[in-house]
Amino acid sequence: MFLINAIYLDEFFRFAKGDIEIDESTNTIKGLGEKLVYSAEDMVVDCSGYRIIPGFVDVHIHGCVGYDTCDGNREAIEKMAEFLITKGVTSFCPTTMTAPAEILAASLTAAKSCAENPPAGARVIGVNMEGPFISEARKGAQKADFIRKPDFALFKELYDISGGLVRLVDIAPEQDGGLEFARLASEYCAVSVAHTSADYDAAKAGFDAGINHATHLFNAMSGLFHREPGVVGAVFDDDRVYAELICDGHHIHPAVLRTAFRVLGDRALVISDSMRANGLPEGEEYDLGGQMVTVKNGKATLPDGTLAGSVSNLHDEVKNLVNFGIPTEKAIKAATLIPARSIGMDAEIGSIEVGKRADVLVVDNALDIKAVYH
Repeated sequence: MFLINAIYLDEFFRFAKGDIEIDESTNTIKGLGEKLVYSAEDMVVDCSGYRIIPGFVDVHIHGCVGYDTCDGNREAIEKMAEFLITKGVTSFCPTTMTAPAEILAASLTAAKSCAENPPAGARVIGVNMEGPFISEARKGAQKADFIRKPDFALFKELYDISGGLVRLVDIAPEQDGGLEFARLASEYCAVSVAHTSADYDAAKAGFDAGINHATHLFNAMSGLFHREPGVVGAVFDDDRVYAELICDGHHIHPAVLRTAFRVLGDRALVISDSMRANGLPEGEEYDLGGQMVTVKNGKATLPDGTLAGSVSNLHDEVKNLVNFGIPTEKAIKAATLIPARSIGMDAEIGSIEVGKRADVLVVDNALDIKAVYH
C-alpha cells in the first residue's frame, strides 16, 4: 500500500512532503520519501491536502463507553479498543485502579488475552497498575478500602499473571518499604510516583531508587512552591523522569501546561486518564473503582467535588494543546513517541519511521481524523 502526495511527520517530528509505503503483510512502514515507485497492482491512496501523523499512544486509560479495565473481563477491553481506534488511539495500556487482588488478577488476565489475541481496534501494548500501593491522604478518586502498603511479592505475582505485560506500576515512595519496592520493581517495568504525600526530598529519593515516571503530574501530589518544591518541583528538576499530563482543560490550567511543556521538553506525555463515562451522555452517574461519578460540562467528579479521571481522549487533548499555544509538532509528539518511549516501546511504535508499525492517522489541517491505518 502507498500513501502518496502527503505531508507527513517524519522521525524528527518535522513535517515533510512525500510518500509512505506500507507492507500490509507485516503492517510496518517499508519506505518513506518523495516519488516512491509503485505499480498498477499496488493499492494507492492519494493524500493530497492532508497530513499524516503517528497513531496516538495512551498509557493511562481506565475505561470508556461504559466499560472499565477493572471489570476484569475480555469484553471490557475489547469495547475500549473498539472505541479508542475511532479517536486515533492505535495503542493503549488498560489501567487498573486500587482494587482487591482478585480483581487486579482478573483484569490482568483479560488484558493478557487481548494482547495475545488482539480484538479489532486499538492494540493492547501493556498494562498500567495505578493502584493499590498509594497514599490514602492523596487517594483522589481511588477507593481507600483497598489501599495497600508496598508489596513487591504481590506485584510480582500480578506481573507474572500478566505474562510480563505490566509496563507501569505506581507507588507513593514515602510509605514504609516504598523505596525498596521501587528498586525491585524497576527491574521489571517503569515505576511511577503517584497519589503521594511525598515532599521534594522524598520524591528525589524515589527517583534515585528507580522511579522514572510521574502519574498525572500536578494531581494527587504536592505542588510547586518557591520554598517547598514538592513532587512537581522534583520532577521538573530531574531529567530522568517522564511526566504524564491530562490536557482536558480541567485538570491543569492552560498556562501551567505551557510552563510544563517548556520545562519538561521531551519528558512530557499526554494521557487521557479516562473513565467509563467517556463516550457516554453527561448527567448520569457512573462507577469508578466502586465510587459513583457524575459528569457535567466535560468534568467528572465524585459527590464531594473531587476530580475523578477524565472523559477526554488523546485526539481532543492534542487539539486542546494546539489551541493553548503548544506547537502542533510538539503536541503530537507528546501523545505518540514520548508515551511509547516512557514504557520502552519506542522502537516499535510512536513515530513514522521505516521498520516501525504502520500506525498512522490521516488528518486535515484542523487535525480532524479522516482515516486510520493500523
